[in-house]
Amino acid sequence: MNTDTFAAHESNVRRYARSFPTVFTKARGATIWDEAGKSYIDFFVGSGALNYGHNNPSMIQPAIEYLTGGNILLSLDMHTAAKRDFIEVFVESILKTRDLSYKMQFPGPTGTNANEAALALARKYTGRSSVMAFTNAFHGMSLGSLAVSGSASTRNLSGVARQDVIRVPYEGYPTRAFDSASYIDYVLGDPGSGLEKPAAIILETIQAEGGMNTASPAWLAEIQRICRKHSVILIVDDIQAGAGRTGHFFSFEFAKIEPDIVCLSKSLSGSGSPLSLVLIRPDIDIWKPGEHSGTFRGNNLAFVTAGAMCKMWSNKQFTAGIERTAIKLQGHLDHLLEKFPDLIEQKRGRGLMAGLKCRSQELVGRVHDLAFQNGLLIESSGPNRDVIKVLPPITITDTELDHAIAILDHALQEQS
Repeated sequence: MNTDTFAAHESNVRRYARSFPTVFTKARGATIWDEAGKSYIDFFVGSGALNYGHNNPSMIQPAIEYLTGGNILLSLDMHTAAKRDFIEVFVESILKTRDLSYKMQFPGPTGTNANEAALALARKYTGRSSVMAFTNAFHGMSLGSLAVSGSASTRNLSGVARQDVIRVPYEGYPTRAFDSASYIDYVLGDPGSGLEKPAAIILETIQAEGGMNTASPAWLAEIQRICRKHSVILIVDDIQAGAGRTGHFFSFEFAKIEPDIVCLSKSLSGSGSPLSLVLIRPDIDIWKPGEHSGTFRGNNLAFVTAGAMCKMWSNKQFTAGIERTAIKLQGHLDHLLEKFPDLIEQKRGRGLMAGLKCRSQELVGRVHDLAFQNGLLIESSGPNRDVIKVLPPITITDTELDHAIAILDHALQEQS
């Protein structure tokens, strides 16, 4: 497998290429092939950007027709038929069926663009500068997003001081015995706490990069209550956990909350094309025309595939299939937890966004390498990289899922 070109010319910053040292060529559904023709089941799916699998025909066919029809591809924030079609189907298939009402902002192509826009709008709306963010959070690689991320190695990347962030404990941090929501409520209401009231609280319902830490519905509901009590904007970063990953379209649905602002990206396009979206409670949408801008806000090809993805959520057979697959995956992971108690400490996550907290980083590294050799792509997460992330496509077949779990089982067995 010739990787000399990459080593000679690509920056040292490349990471995943080192984790998966081969050259990939083709992909379909949950399977990806390399130049030698070897197949792999993908439990990595572009770090959550391919929830619907590779080259899903429900999205690729409309994209092909759009590309070959001489249609608009780049449109800044101008009106296009593709954008109108996406907005209409998103409202009908996603928002209205959940009794949600949001304005939509297309801030740029990536998740960090969405988070930056959300933070800026919250600060503009409230007139406050600080933001409350959580331990082990990850929100992106631009300055504002880096500031509210939890990992020291991530926050220190730019060498620029990042101020106006109040770091607070996520649920279960440092232990389950600590009531972090009550702590937040107390310090926000206590004039002696030394904390200025923040513009917003930003959170992930599952901290994917932080170790698959999972918030309970009760804790999320309490955070929303606290935000409303103290007139603080609640921002849910649903970039990796949203667009169907947990079994619901939004990861916060199970908690029956309605965030003030929701950030979506990654699998929003359904196809891997870059697209992000900020959902804004209508009264908070106080942007002036052109006040927040960006060249690549109008990815019309992504609007087409995203619209096709949203239509799938109107199909009860499709949603029932996701629920069934999530139950099957969770059962597999329960079995692994029971079978390898000396290797696995805890199962984490929810639905089809799962993780296995292992007893060491070295163990996860060995399991990763053996799984790759045997045809399974998995990645690690957490501040100590000791959590195996399990992110199959939500459209994975039973046969593919069973085979992937068998590979993971074998890799763990070899460490016993």
